[in-house]
Amino acid sequence: MRGFFMSDEELGKKDDDHKAFRNGSGLRQPNWHPARVPPRRSLKRIGIVLAVAVLVYLFFKNIPVLGPDPRMRRPTYPYTELPTNADGRPSHDRNPSSSTRQKTRPAHAPERVFNGPVRFLELAQTLHAISGTRGSMVTNRNVLFAASSLKSAATLLPMACQMGVELRNYVHFTLMSRSEISIGELRRINGIDDSCQIIFHDARPDYAQISTDDRMENAVFRAFHHVFNYMHPQAILVDGSSDEEPFFLRGAQQHSNAKKNTLIELPRKASKRLMWLTKLDSQALRMWNKNHIDILIHAVPGASGSLIRLLRSLSDADYTSSSVPHLTIELPHDIDSPTKRFLESFTWPPAHVYNPTNARFLSLRHRIPHRQMNEEESSARFLESFWPAQPANSHILVLSPQAELSPDYFHYLKYSLLEYRYSATSTYQHWDRRLFGISLEQPLQLLDGKGALSPPSLLKSSRSGDQAEGEMSTSFLWQAPTSNAMLFLGEKWMELHDFVSRSLEAKQSLDPVPELLTEKVVSTQYPSWLEHALRLARARGYWILYPGEDTARNLATVHSELHPIPEEYASQESTKPLLAEDASEEEIDNVRQKIRAGVEIPLAPVSLLDSLPNDGNLRAFSDLPILAWNGQAAEIEEINSLATKYATEFMEKVGRCDTATPKDKQKVRENLSTHDLFCTSE
Repeated sequence: MRGFFMSDEELGKKDDDHKAFRNGSGLRQPNWHPARVPPRRSLKRIGIVLAVAVLVYLFFKNIPVLGPDPRMRRPTYPYTELPTNADGRPSHDRNPSSSTRQKTRPAHAPERVFNGPVRFLELAQTLHAISGTRGSMVTNRNVLFAASSLKSAATLLPMACQMGVELRNYVHFTLMSRSEISIGELRRINGIDDSCQIIFHDARPDYAQISTDDRMENAVFRAFHHVFNYMHPQAILVDGSSDEEPFFLRGAQQHSNAKKNTLIELPRKASKRLMWLTKLDSQALRMWNKNHIDILIHAVPGASGSLIRLLRSLSDADYTSSSVPHLTIELPHDIDSPTKRFLESFTWPPAHVYNPTNARFLSLRHRIPHRQMNEEESSARFLESFWPAQPANSHILVLSPQAELSPDYFHYLKYSLLEYRYSATSTYQHWDRRLFGISLEQPLQLLDGKGALSPPSLLKSSRSGDQAEGEMSTSFLWQAPTSNAMLFLGEKWMELHDFVSRSLEAKQSLDPVPELLTEKVVSTQYPSWLEHALRLARARGYWILYPGEDTARNLATVHSELHPIPEEYASQESTKPLLAEDASEEEIDNVRQKIRAGVEIPLAPVSLLDSLPNDGNLRAFSDLPILAWNGQAAEIEEINSLATKYATEFMEKVGRCDTATPKDKQKVRENLSTHDLFCTSE
């Protein structure tokens, strides 16, 4: 063992210890001690200590971040005053000097391997200069376009320019690219001038060309974080196609998930299909990803051809503006053979829609009872087909099998929904509270089926101040709902649920039944639930947005041939002749009008913006004509008066309420409920 710790030299001279020393004192000097060699146990201890040190180092190096994301700390960078215009916007004439950005890579650094700390050398100036846009406030008018790829920038800049021209938002554009192109050169190549009203921000990090993808992804995240702190954009628009850099999209999505802000990933060719979004304000764009539309179809026996035509038109539509809606089809007890065969091969979402998980958004509901339903059963069964999980954001599109839709119908629905339900103008003036729904068709006759509807029109002129050059069709507000092709807002659908439930209870408990619950205002060619919807609209003063004739041709048409009678009215209508033998002149004239009104509007799809008047801008609520439920033109004050009168009568005769009670002691109206109209259940 001793020899194990000795060197070769020591082994060669081991006999020297036995030689006499000069002092003659024996073999060894009295103060001499052998060298101490560490035992093997000490080596083990040293190894254990080293292993523990390595483990501690690895633990602290890979410890998870339990606090705030270090990428989201407040930025610190040099500040240089940037000249601003009178309205608080940064001057568009400034071209950031490319000399301040470090272009040379560190010595001996290979291509795209630099992963040092991120610095933004050009971002501070423009962020400090946008105080006039109220970016420090959570709610403002800022909208941000962002790009990394120059090809994506070329796609987004025309849309940003169009939005800036509308002057409804403060439009910003930020570049987070590896390219060293100057902002001025980028503007020149894409034809962007000061008339576009775009505020540019250079959010490219230093050493961008030689940075790794991980560093660029981190730079994108931090750039969005800094921009968010100073701007609070209500919506961020990026190019979601393959033209954009993957690291950029990853960083944008990570920041959107962290801050819960609205990230709009535009599909390919968005500048052609989605140019209408440039006309929305920041508050409407903020709700882009938060609202959802479901589709509900109530199939009837003997209408297989109509149902198949409708489903094919749904499949051919363009859904690039949103996620594909969930489709529910209510099937009767007896299903026609053509319908069975078609549904076996029918897929939803359509094949042309991007669906990487192959998810199915189709529900088929087959009725079990074979007997014919009455009015109450039919209304309850239909309304039970949908219940909004989030009333403010979940909506239902009701379609009749007789309807046929154009490819752009969904774009119009989303455009109108965002503008009339969520825009700052609509919510500030509370117009959205009276919106029952949005129709895709323009009806040709009144709800009683006896007379033709005369839709309002506007006088058109080439320029303001010129004399009128004729009439033009326009969207309008009408208190009468429709069952052919109408989007019901989720909040109003829940209120309709409550209204029908209380009405059916009152009808069963009251004797005699009030006339308001038995009179038939709506024709029997429409389903029974539409009568309840009309009563609610009259009591609340709600209205439905209808498109003008020119726009309706590009949205939907309702085929009138072989129009089936609703099941609940089939037995009584089948024995009723169209015209009695002893009919009067007035009855003959009414039948003629009914036949004339049955001529459908042909479907002639064109570009959505081309079909809309006023250069594609939706008219404000205050500029739209209003029709009462009977089709007569009315002002807002008259609608309010009629609603108050009808609600009071309904409360007295159906709700059994004492309307003479002082208002401070009457039931207070609650959202999503109609309990204030009924007192019998108390």
